[in-house]
Amino acid sequence: MPKKIKNICVYGIGGVGGYFGGRISHKISSDNLNDMEVYFIGRREHLKTVQQQGLKLITDREELQCFPNIATDNVKNIPIPDLYLLCVKGYDLDNAVALISKKVSSETVILPLLNGVDIYERIRKNLKKAVICPAAVYVSSSIEKPGIIRQKGPEGHIVFGKDPKRLNYDYNPMINYFKEMKISCDWYDNPYPAIWEKYIFIAAFSLMTAYSKKTIGGVLKDQKLRKMTEDIMNEVVSVGKVNKVELRENIVEETIQKAQNFPGETKTSFQRDYEKGKEKNEENIFGGALIRMAKEHSIDIPITTKVYGLLIS
Repeated sequence: MPKKIKNICVYGIGGVGGYFGGRISHKISSDNLNDMEVYFIGRREHLKTVQQQGLKLITDREELQCFPNIATDNVKNIPIPDLYLLCVKGYDLDNAVALISKKVSSETVILPLLNGVDIYERIRKNLKKAVICPAAVYVSSSIEKPGIIRQKGPEGHIVFGKDPKRLNYDYNPMINYFKEMKISCDWYDNPYPAIWEKYIFIAAFSLMTAYSKKTIGGVLKDQKLRKMTEDIMNEVVSVGKVNKVELRENIVEETIQKAQNFPGETKTSFQRDYEKGKEKNEENIFGGALIRMAKEHSIDIPITTKVYGLLIS
């Protein structure tokens, strides 16, 4: 990696990419950091609006108008970046990796900000060069309408760590970059416990909000739904532990407490997609993948299996 990150590409400018890409591009322009550039990869009307008038990021604390150096639907139109923020949904991951593989070097860092506990393995299977940092992200944000990202609740937060195949790589320039951009983040030499902690949260609430048609706050207020959510969390913990992931004994209680800090009306992104009847959604990331991992270790996860089965029926 160069001594300083200068060029980044935000691949996918929906809720996650729009939030972090917006924050970073606004910081660069407002501080006149002229030696840095940001590239957005988007699609359809959202991209067209961003190309014409920039991206508007609205949070509970501020409203920012954000302008990338390049906004395009094709990686061929950008230089090779120092860093990718890969912000697609899990079902689009393989296609995105195939496309960015044409625009990476052995020193390009890829930070995947999407749900799942096997994302690193899926990327590394199809991309032999580049540095891939296992990561997870916490942010409640979505496209309100083309060109506008709405973020609610606590500010977005990234957890990330070393590429298992590049343990001696110098990650300080990337860590310093996020500090300079004022992006909330935590670095871990071994990020997998933190990634599984996020998965405990998002898998349980994604399945239960879609299943119950209630928001996160609605699930927490209903004692039966809350108990089912805690049961799913405990099932995720059991699968994590057999995969040799060290998780704190009180992680389920901590996760429920974390959920209570979100606005009660918060919906999960999977819930929004499911309610819209989208053919592509993340049901396999939260249900199918967990059930397959459980079967590999002969673990019974009845609540997850039941809820997932009802969702896909």
